[in-house]
Parts: sequence; structure tokens; C-alpha cells
Amino acid sequence: MQIIRDLPALRATLGERRLAGDRIALVPTMGALHAGHVALIEEARRRAPLVVASIFVNPRQFAPGEDLDRYPRRERADAQMLEEAGCALLWAPSADTMYPQGFATSVTVGGPSEPLEGAARPGHFDGVATVVLKLLNQVQPDVALFGEKDWQQLAVIRRLVADLDLAAEIVGVPIVRDDQGLALSSRNAYLTPEELAAARALPRALGEAAGAILKGQPVEAALATACARLSEAGFSAIDYVSLRDAETLAPLDALGERPARLLAAAKIGAARLLDNLAVAR
Repeated sequence: MQIIRDLPALRATLGERRLAGDRIALVPTMGALHAGHVALIEEARRRAPLVVASIFVNPRQFAPGEDLDRYPRRERADAQMLEEAGCALLWAPSADTMYPQGFATSVTVGGPSEPLEGAARPGHFDGVATVVLKLLNQVQPDVALFGEKDWQQLAVIRRLVADLDLAAEIVGVPIVRDDQGLALSSRNAYLTPEELAAARALPRALGEAAGAILKGQPVEAALATACARLSEAGFSAIDYVSLRDAETLAPLDALGERPARLLAAAKIGAARLLDNLAVAR
């Protein structure tokens, strides 16, 4: 696997492959890779002969006091995992390469960025949208793949690409879970074994809420029960458990004809965990 850190070298290498007729897939990551990222690479390989992964811990999507400094960084192990998964090229820019001296541009996406994570972490999606737009411009992929665990992020990126007439196809890849249902996440590494066991209440609570809603229980009651289950399990803060339109992220008080999604964010130990679940009749 080729590792590139210089933007002119990236453009030259990919330009040659593009001229040769190769379709290019991009898998953006912040490193600390796990089986969920491997699933992204595997799906990318099914869609394009040339798979590019990026590793960049984006400082612009972390607010002051969040975990930027302690976010796990292990590029050597990540590179080995990518190579074994069949990734052809790793784009690993420095912060100075991504945000050179005098950088003064930020991208804001309204609509799906505003509730939930947008309300809990002001400015977060501006940082996400800015770095994703830069990565799409740098790599110019035919297709870019993102995990569905960060469902709101995926909705924001789809809105960004549609609004700015970008050429890349955006593909969401289903959540990879452990054998007890917990969504794999780089931040799971922050948890003790006891906290990890307790964290598995999150997918259970969402599953129970989805089942109750499908059986006709009022949405508000089902969500309140889910929050109570998380508190009982040991979650110290529950930012939200909410039923939303899967595309616009508008709140729903009942199921309708459009796809719906349950989304949750809650803190246990040192980790703030996200999860989501489709709710369909």
C-alpha cells in the first residue's frame, strides 16, 4: 500500500490512475481503525478497483474541552489493517497540509446539521463539512463511503454533495456491531470492561423502543422508557434519544410513509457513544 502525505504527489498519482480509466473509491477516517472500517474498505473494493483511505484527525470538528488530544492515534497499526483489507493508497496529510497558514474558509450545511449533534456540539458539523469537502476535492473519487453509525453526519454529507453539485456518489455502509449488539467505535477504547458491558444497554434500549413504536406505543412514551433504561444501566448523561426523519432529521411524533430513524447519544465513563436504528413498518 502506498502512503502519501503531500498533496501534489497525491494528485499526480491519482491523475495517472484516472487517465488509465480506474474508478476510485474513498474511505475517509480519523484512524483508530476497527472492523467497521474494514467493512468500509471491503465495500469500497466491490465498487472500485482503486481504494483510497484517508487518516486525518480533524481538529476543526472538536470543540474546546473535547477529546482531540487524547483521541487514539496509531497510524502504523492502522496502515497494516488497511493494507490487509486491500486498500491501495493511504492519504495521511498533516494538519498544516490540510489547513495551511492563513486558512480562512469554513463550510456550513443547514438542515440536517442543526438538531441533535449540531445542538449538542456547536460548530462540529462545520468542521466535518469543511474537511469532507476538502477530501473530496483532493481525491476526486467516483464514490465515497461512510459508516451509518454516524447517521447524522452521513445525512449532512449527502446534503453537502447534493447542494454543491459534487460528482462523488455517497454510500452509507451498515453499522458493524459486536456479538452483543454494541456498535463498534474508536471511542469504545475509552471504556473499562465493566463500562463496556453496561454500554450494550444502548442498542438494546433502541431496539426495545423501535419495537414498542411499531406496536403502536406513543413515540414519547417509548423514548422515555429508552432513556430510563440507559440511566438504569449506568449512563451518566443522555443527550438525546429521538425519532427522526431519516433524510432531513426533522423530529417525528409518529411513523409515516417516509423512512424513520431512532438516534441516540449518551455518555458512559469517559466515552460519549452514538447509535441509531432504522424504524420501518
